[in-house]
Amino acid sequence: MPHEYAIIVILLVLAYLIGSVPTGLLLGKACGVDVRKEGSGNIGATNLYRTVGRKIGVITLVGDCLKGMIPVLLVKFSSLPSGYAAWVGLAAFCGHVFSVFLRFKGGKGVATALGVFLALAPLAVGAALLVFITLMLIFRYVSLGSIAAAVVMPLAVILLGGSKELIAVTLVIAVVVVVKHHENIRRLLAGTESRFKA
Repeated sequence: MPHEYAIIVILLVLAYLIGSVPTGLLLGKACGVDVRKEGSGNIGATNLYRTVGRKIGVITLVGDCLKGMIPVLLVKFSSLPSGYAAWVGLAAFCGHVFSVFLRFKGGKGVATALGVFLALAPLAVGAALLVFITLMLIFRYVSLGSIAAAVVMPLAVILLGGSKELIAVTLVIAVVVVVKHHENIRRLLAGTESRFKA
């Protein structure tokens, strides 16, 4: 058991460090742009899409998603108890949102959470994506779709019979995602939020 606990601690730290890699910031700088000083100032895929271009935005989305997915899959395909995978996913998510490389600042966590849940609860992701896409098609607000999807995820996980660990982690991630969108919520209420343009 002590050996198992040492492994999970290492995996948690590794997941956090992987999540902490600021994909969008690095890709933006490779293109000569500091995205923290452009657009919304966020290092996520949406701001990269708007300020650097569609290609880099999509690459950022995939990169941030993989940061959440890979650590979880490492646990799922190991001999460790399956419940540990959820906590490792939370560590990766926290790395993205509170990056050690950015003085514990970071993105809003949507893409990294997507990667975590694609590995942990793909059926629940399907429900959340349906909500996201529907709202995006109707209102064209990425933030509104993201917030709604975050709220739907815990409900979907519960209805699909997720484990206690998965439900707890999903609730924490949902709350953090919504809180990190507080400025977007304020702009949505004021009618000043930017609409997504393909």
